[in-house]
Amino acid sequence: MSSPTVKERALGNLTGTSAMNHSASALRTVLLAGCVAATIDIVFAFVFFGWTLGITPVRVLQSVATGWYGRASFEGGLTTAAVGLVSHYFILIVAAWFYYLASRRLSLLNRAPLVSGIAFGVAVYIAMTFVIVPLSATPARALTLSIVSAGQFLIHPVIGIAIAMIVRNRGPDRVRD
Repeated sequence: MSSPTVKERALGNLTGTSAMNHSASALRTVLLAGCVAATIDIVFAFVFFGWTLGITPVRVLQSVATGWYGRASFEGGLTTAAVGLVSHYFILIVAAWFYYLASRRLSLLNRAPLVSGIAFGVAVYIAMTFVIVPLSATPARALTLSIVSAGQFLIHPVIGIAIAMIVRNRGPDRVRD
């Protein structure tokens, strides 16, 4: 496929086609980054909490839904598990959108995606742990250092890296080496 000519680029700019293509590409990038990050995170949660605490995937998803329903989430069966799954993906798609927007303004995010992704993942962890979850209906609990909290902390840099690498490599303004 050849590059568009000057006339084709100008026509695309006049009709808004170029902007629509850019927006569609941005949306695809954000959806991919968010969905990949959410999948990594939820698979990790299923395996980690299943292995360390014997918690089922349905219970993991219901624990996400406690943000909406509080303790009643655990009585909602597959319905609240589904709400937890959708909520989980939504949260990480929004996180990917924030990263994408920041990466359009801060070129460092695209030049150093590994470091930027780690920092972003830690920022997401901090925001979720100290702002979003406490403001939700999730029952309050003491923050303790345990294998569970360590696992939750350690996966966040991984999901941050996934988002950063996808945004860098697939965004409409992607970095070409």
